This record gives sequence, C-alpha cells and structure tokens, in this order.
Amino acid sequence: MFCLPGTDMREQQKKRAFLLINWLLKGTIAALLVFTLYKQAFEGKNLALAIQAAQAMPWKESWPWLGVTFLLLPINWMLETQKWRSLLSPFWPISFRQAFIGVVAGVSFSLFTPNRIGEYGGRMLAVPPRYNWHAVMAALVGNLAQLLVLIGCGLIGALHVAGFYFEDAQLLFSGFWWLAVGLLCGMYVLFFNIGWVSVVARVLPLPRKVLRLLVMLRYYRSRHLSIALGLAGARYATYSFQYFCLLGFFGIEAPVGAALAGIATIFLIQASIPLPPALGLLARGEAALLALGPHGGEEVAILAATFSLFIINLCLPALLGMAAIFKINVLKSLGYEIEVVQNEPDRHYADTSYGFRRSRKN
Repeated sequence: MFCLPGTDMREQQKKRAFLLINWLLKGTIAALLVFTLYKQAFEGKNLALAIQAAQAMPWKESWPWLGVTFLLLPINWMLETQKWRSLLSPFWPISFRQAFIGVVAGVSFSLFTPNRIGEYGGRMLAVPPRYNWHAVMAALVGNLAQLLVLIGCGLIGALHVAGFYFEDAQLLFSGFWWLAVGLLCGMYVLFFNIGWVSVVARVLPLPRKVLRLLVMLRYYRSRHLSIALGLAGARYATYSFQYFCLLGFFGIEAPVGAALAGIATIFLIQASIPLPPALGLLARGEAALLALGPHGGEEVAILAATFSLFIINLCLPALLGMAAIFKINVLKSLGYEIEVVQNEPDRHYADTSYGFRRSRKN
C-alpha cells in the first residue's frame, strides 16, 4: 500500500500525543484521589478519633465485629457489580470481571465529584465506546433502585428515631409520613413502568441526544427491574449490617432494632445531601450523632464507627479502582483513540439507533 512521505511520522506523533494525554489524565485522577483521602484521613480529627476509640476497646472481645465488617466488604461490591451487570445485559454482555473493574473505577471518581457523578465516568471505561451511554443508563437505573430501597427503609427508621425527640411523634409526623409513603409508592410504580419515560420523551421538545438516551429505557422489562431491586435490597442489608458491626466493635451497645433504625436514618439524611462521599462524611457524622445519640453511645465511638465505614467501604475499593484505571486506555474507552476496535460482538437487541431511524430520503 502506497503511503505519502511523512505519514508514518505523523502517526507516531499522534500516538505519542495520545499516550501523553492518557497518562496526564491518569495522573490527575490519582492526584485528586490521594488529595481527597489525605484531607479526610490525616488533616481532620476522624483518624485520631478512630484510633482513640479503638485503643479503649477490649480487642479479644471486639475483633470479631471488625472481622465480619471486612468479610462483608467484597459481598457489598459484588452485589453492586451484579446489579449493574444485569441492567447492562440488554445492551452489552459484559463479564463479571470487567463490570467489577468499572464499578471500582467509578468509586475512585465518585470520591471527589459532587453527588457521585464521577461514578458514571468510571463505568464508561469498562465498556466499548459505542456502549458508553448504555453503561451510564444502567448505572442510573441501578442507583434509582438503590435509592428506592434506601428511602423506604429510611422512612421507617426516621419515624422510629423521631420518637426519641418528640412526644407522640407518630401523630406529629403523620401528615408528612403518609405524604412520603404516597410519593414512595408512586416512585415504585414509575420504576416498574420505567419504559413510560421513553414514550413521554418522544412527544417532548427535547434535544435528540437526550431522546436517544431516554429511549434506552424501553429495553427494561419487569424481570430486569425486579432483579435490580432485589440486589439493591441485599446490598442495603449488607452495608447496614457492616455499620452495625462497627458500632459493636467500638462498644456501642444499642438494641438491634433501634440501631438499625438509626443507621437507616443516617443513610436517608446522607442521601438527601448532594455532596461527594468524602465531604458527605461530615454530614454523616452529624446525622449519626443525631440518630444514635439517644442510645447512650459516646460521641467518639459513634464518629469512629462512621469514619471506619467510610474507609472500609469506599477508600479501599477506590484504591483498587485507581490501580485498575492505570491499566485502562482512557481515551480509547471514551472513543477518542486513533484506532477504535469496531468489531465488538453485537447482540440482536443492541439497537444502536435507540428507536430513531434515518430517513431514506437524502
């Protein structure tokens, strides 16, 4: 094949430029992650409080609580991986290993981005470029399932916790309670009929790119959504029990029901604050004192348990995700590499037109 003089040199320069940009992106992500972890672990009082509380514990009696917390860590993220993988399956048959890489990469991004927006960018890195937005939609639907479980359990927990601060709390909050329950039921109905969104979107004056994203929702059937909701419930139970174990490790002896109600309230409050997990840690600490304080737990122990859950459930997976990102060609995953592989094995239901067909007329 005939090549113009200098073509090979230009191609080499382009490849070096892409390589440089790739490493600049990875270095920036790593620097932001390390800075965030350093600020949370070493500059604040959280680490000192955790060490202080741990030193006061009888280790022979308390260490099993900590051991169970670490044993549940992989289960937590395996459930999240399977949830995202099941919601991505109508578009792309991703392997569990590749899905796990996308999930932990998303955790790395989410620690320093508002409201966990970076999580979606991390998951895009785990799929071919043509399926980037499918990965985002699967993550959005999965997060909605998790939010439905969190709000449902949180409302029950908040009603229980309110009884420690107000007389006749059930009567005082009855109007709010039934309004919240009604809205939650409406959200469940919409969730299991999420395809309606794609129907409504077609008659709205939305940009074409937004319409193509929303029309993806028509692929979800009740089976996919039920599996996602079940996995979300199992994951919620997992990280709630992790929190309970850490409370036991730091010597907070609250009744099981009251402790779980307090934990549900903490997660509900945290979910309502649009902050990255690292900054949301402060809000979670204040919420923990509010929800668990009536049970007589020391402030130091409550804050230590909250900080420890953050370190175990988010910081450790984030470091693993950072290691995975260094092995990924970021630009190629986002579709900006010079040579993008186009022969991915398509599925018969992977309709890349999303319901929009080009007109045959020129």
